[in-house]
Amino acid sequence: MTHMHITGWALAIILFIVALIMYNQGKGKPAKIVHMILRLDYLFILYSGGSLIANYFGGSSLMPEAIIKGLAGIWVIAALEMILVKTNKGKPTKSFWIQFIIAFLITLILGFWRLPM
Repeated sequence: MTHMHITGWALAIILFIVALIMYNQGKGKPAKIVHMILRLDYLFILYSGGSLIANYFGGSSLMPEAIIKGLAGIWVIAALEMILVKTNKGKPTKSFWIQFIIAFLITLILGFWRLPM
């Protein structure tokens, strides 16, 4: 399940970059298609991440950290979505980029260095 989850968020980062570039170039319709595919990938990420977090429910001492990582992961998805929506509307995105960086770092630190799965 770990490989599936990592594949999901790696694909999400690629799709995010493609959609962002398309929105910035003014290619609205193709960008919307990529954006919708990205939204489907979010569901895949949430499913595989929820499955990974479920392994910690059973008396693990790392359960609180797994929950925090899950919440930070949801925060990453929300920040990515808001960046794309605000970019499409031509509004400033600086605050959402800051949120994305903070949440992404929390998620990576907990996922790779703290939690053993």
